[in-house]
Amino acid sequence: MGHDHSHDHDHDHWPEGFWQQPRRLGQGLDGHGAVDDYNTGRAPGPIFVNRKAEGGFAGIQTFAKLPVCLTPEDLRAGEIDVAVLGVPWDSTATGRSGTNHGPLAIRACDYKGGYGRAHFSLDTHVDAFAELKMCDYGDAPIKVGNTAATFEGIRKFVGTVVDAGAIPIILGGDHAITWPCATALADHYGHGKVGIVHFDAHADTGPDSPGSLASHGTPMRHLIESGAVPGKNFVQVGLRGYWPDQETLDWMDERDMRTHFMAEINRDGFDTVLERAVDEALDSADHLYISLDIDVADPAFAPGTGTPEPGGLTSGNVLTAVRRLAAEVGIVGMDVVEVSPPYDDRGEITALLANRAVREAMTGIAMRRQGVTEPDYLHPYAVGLDAEGNPRNKVFRER
Repeated sequence: MGHDHSHDHDHDHWPEGFWQQPRRLGQGLDGHGAVDDYNTGRAPGPIFVNRKAEGGFAGIQTFAKLPVCLTPEDLRAGEIDVAVLGVPWDSTATGRSGTNHGPLAIRACDYKGGYGRAHFSLDTHVDAFAELKMCDYGDAPIKVGNTAATFEGIRKFVGTVVDAGAIPIILGGDHAITWPCATALADHYGHGKVGIVHFDAHADTGPDSPGSLASHGTPMRHLIESGAVPGKNFVQVGLRGYWPDQETLDWMDERDMRTHFMAEINRDGFDTVLERAVDEALDSADHLYISLDIDVADPAFAPGTGTPEPGGLTSGNVLTAVRRLAAEVGIVGMDVVEVSPPYDDRGEITALLANRAVREAMTGIAMRRQGVTEPDYLHPYAVGLDAEGNPRNKVFRER
């Protein structure tokens, strides 16, 4: 009996090397999925879907009320510097599910407005919204139940942002998406040219589980084995708990991965270890990508995640680290992953931390553009000094 091949299983979307070992993704951006028949026949450029100075809880919830770009042509016409996009995928999670709702929650939790309102950083006195052209690029296409086709679609979708000259900031989604997202950056800048500073409670360097195509515990191994990002280009911060095992740690050492465990942070202090990580990031590669798993933060600050591990960083640690790397080293991309809204508390503190991490990355990008790149920069006013360097509050008391 013959088979009916007229129906579509999307075989053309599966990257050729995905079924090989080690697995690899495809090449090129053809069929990227960022354009459909809703977005033809109009002049390209950012689309403002909110009124000027609208508050965060009013109107349409794009990230930070940013205008929308829906095609690569929109990005180019708008000369976009930073494009925020979502990847609502959690089919490769092994713990608690729900991270496919992460992009929506990260966008919707914010009380701040967008363009037309001040976004003045009290730490640095830099307003990213005044310095940068930014947009919300919507979400990558997801093929439910099809890991191979989804990951290839993610790679191409992120690739359209990079190809248009913008910095992608990606809202996950489980951590498996870092494989296609970072591969898109490596495809553009050259395999071996991109480094990753990876904040996480877990190393995510495990081999694939039997019978699975990918996992949120394997993206860094896939990036290394595919040749996209060599092990020596990784700097990991915040690892703790009860995995990986010694065999996996040995595998990491053989590939020259640099790892900072919470034990080191607890002994030497976060500021000291962050200095080491920044220094290593500067010498690891030509371009830097940040991968922020929200579970690097202690569950007191980020309960809404799939695999929480007590004893982690504070929210302040996370925000400082992201801003410093973006300002002092410079970034070409970033992801924030593993926000699981069903497990967040009523105050949405996990989603809010992820939201603010994105905003701090934007601030750091703006600082670097302004030339504010000195180590651990804080505006004098933020640390209590007046224009002459005198303690401001003391001066007020003595008047």
